[in-house]
Amino acid sequence: MISPQDDTPDTIVGVPFEYDRNIRSLCQELPETTGTTELATQQREFKIRLADNAGQRSSASMLINKMYSWRGYGSSTSLDRDPNRITLLASAGESTIGTISINFDSPIGLLVDQLYQDEIDKLRAQGRRMCEFIKLAVDGDIRSKRVLASLFHIAVIYARNIRKFTDICIEVNPRHVKFYERMLSFTQLGEQRLNTRVNAPAVLMGIDLDYLHTLARHFGGKPELASTEKSFYPYFFSPAEEEGIANRLVLLDLQA
Repeated sequence: MISPQDDTPDTIVGVPFEYDRNIRSLCQELPETTGTTELATQQREFKIRLADNAGQRSSASMLINKMYSWRGYGSSTSLDRDPNRITLLASAGESTIGTISINFDSPIGLLVDQLYQDEIDKLRAQGRRMCEFIKLAVDGDIRSKRVLASLFHIAVIYARNIRKFTDICIEVNPRHVKFYERMLSFTQLGEQRLNTRVNAPAVLMGIDLDYLHTLARHFGGKPELASTEKSFYPYFFSPAEEEGIANRLVLLDLQA
């Protein structure tokens, strides 16, 4: 069971911490090291917050740069304040263990427009409201499916329930296409191209948020199904937990 937010104003929820040294690094994006095993086994809960100050955004940037540089990606990330973006931060104690950001479509467009504007414009012409999930990183020493699932689900709740967007798009390395298809039911929207921001190949993928919401409602909060349902959805929040998170996000959005 998740816990109510603590007395920190930007905390969304506390989540039971599950650590399994046999789980491979999420998205196969992270190194197989054990440097923070002591931290992982000692923490009973991690918190997810909105990164709404410079210090939190800096912590998220440091984690992103750490994980991306390990894979040889060529750019350095700095998450500046942006009215069309929110960043979520997962932390265990004083350590940042995960982050994800959402870019919301606006007159200035999305990052994916640099490579895939034709594909995104076709969806916009159909009346779809597009957002993109970017800067996803989970500490390579933290092998818990719940961390990624919780970050991703809260980002989905914010995009769909609070901001009323209809679709997620995301650029992934070609070697991760099968992962997103299998674990999160994304589909490929665009062919492989070179992403010069990170000097690596990219593939455009996406998912309808209503369809994702249906999967989350069906499987969420039922980790016992993980043995047969080989996706992240059993590690999503239950419908009742989702409602509580959505209510909390409404309050935080009003305060922003």
